[in-house]
Amino acid sequence: MRYSRRETMCSRRQALPLDALNMDLETTSDSAIPRQSLTSAVADKLRDQIIRGELPEGAQLRQDAIATQYQVSRIPVREALRQLDAEGLIAIVPNRGAIVPALSPDDIEELFSIRALLEPEVLKLSIPRLTEDDFSEAAAVLRKYVSELRRDDHVSAWGRLNWQFHSILYSRANQPRFMAVIRNVNNNGERYTRLQLYLTHGMKRANEEHHQILELCRQREVTQACKLLREHIRYAGESLKQALEQKRNDAQANSGNGGPRSKS
Repeated sequence: MRYSRRETMCSRRQALPLDALNMDLETTSDSAIPRQSLTSAVADKLRDQIIRGELPEGAQLRQDAIATQYQVSRIPVREALRQLDAEGLIAIVPNRGAIVPALSPDDIEELFSIRALLEPEVLKLSIPRLTEDDFSEAAAVLRKYVSELRRDDHVSAWGRLNWQFHSILYSRANQPRFMAVIRNVNNNGERYTRLQLYLTHGMKRANEEHHQILELCRQREVTQACKLLREHIRYAGESLKQALEQKRNDAQANSGNGGPRSKS
């Protein structure tokens, strides 16, 4: 029996050992990126660093340094930066390149206003379809969230767990475009969600309101759950705006006075 060239090639591919198939994914450094979709992988890495605050506002993102760090060429790095620019996570500035922008208090107010408009609408559609498994998953995230809130050294996890909790409650809305917009807005503001909790010591209120929202969803109290969610988001935005304005005013005052005095 004769095989066609295509059938022979396919059989050869199938006969390759698993180690051979995985060879291209092996790297010599923990920070190297597997050779998958390099643009998406680089974008994911940088997005995570920005959200966690590892790349602070004002940080300059140099293509050559990023390419070296992740052991890729500059082409996927350049495309990844364009992607993050389109998402609003970075800004590409003439003569400076890509930077992590500083959000003004007005920018923060706008982000939280968008959330307060969109997220209750998605929650309203999702609540009737939420399952007991969804509620159990959300409750488990809250337990982890409460544990992390007690530790200032785990501040990088706060925004991520906050989004996980909210996204579980929205997951049954079946509104992928809505969710894409909400996810993008949350990405832009996640580092400030952590800052809001840290600067305003709002952990206790946030924790209480999360549990109340979850219980209202369990009881299928759609109107009350959406109302509390809207208030929850608006309060977070307003308190963060005030805290950030105070923090920057204090920094300017210290700068005008020559900075903090050293101890004699």
